[in-house]
Amino acid sequence: MADINVSPARGRSGTGASGSAQGSGQGAAQGGAADGGARDPAYELIELMFFAYRDFVGDPDHVLERYQFGRAHHRVLHFVYRHPEIRVADLLDILKITKQSLARVLKELIEQGFIQQKEGQVDRRQRLLAVTEKGRALALELARLQTERFARAIAQSGTTRDQAVRFLYAMIDPESREDVTRMITQADRALARSKER
Repeated sequence: MADINVSPARGRSGTGASGSAQGSGQGAAQGGAADGGARDPAYELIELMFFAYRDFVGDPDHVLERYQFGRAHHRVLHFVYRHPEIRVADLLDILKITKQSLARVLKELIEQGFIQQKEGQVDRRQRLLAVTEKGRALALELARLQTERFARAIAQSGTTRDQAVRFLYAMIDPESREDVTRMITQADRALARSKER
């Protein structure tokens, strides 16, 4: 199934042999500039990020194929699991997608029994989403696959989890970091409370 595009592509570039990618990446990492100040494209980092993401989402892709789901379904399921009774409006804000894109994916997840929808208690116009037991099981299966890949990468690279977290936070736009931190913290607290019950 098609993936949801979070933002438009900002341009394409390619390299020939791996040696040229390596060289370009090193030049960018050193802040080298062939044109008097502009930084050379960091092809090595760009392409490593591409292939790392490809394989990171590829692990769940194989599981999702059983249900004829795609990456859009995975994203929706993940955030609904992490934020029980999330409003549709808030989910749209997290995913940065259109209502039409979300509606199609959500319809399939609801019809197949992975997500349930209900009206808000205070405002009946609100649509609140939560995973079913079936949805919870699938969300956990996918998250464990990706956790295993992170664990392997951290162990093999000689880095630490905290260093990996700091790097990923630094990749997020500065104006969004505080919101992302708050969202992750709230989800972690809610999960901890649910385990205590």
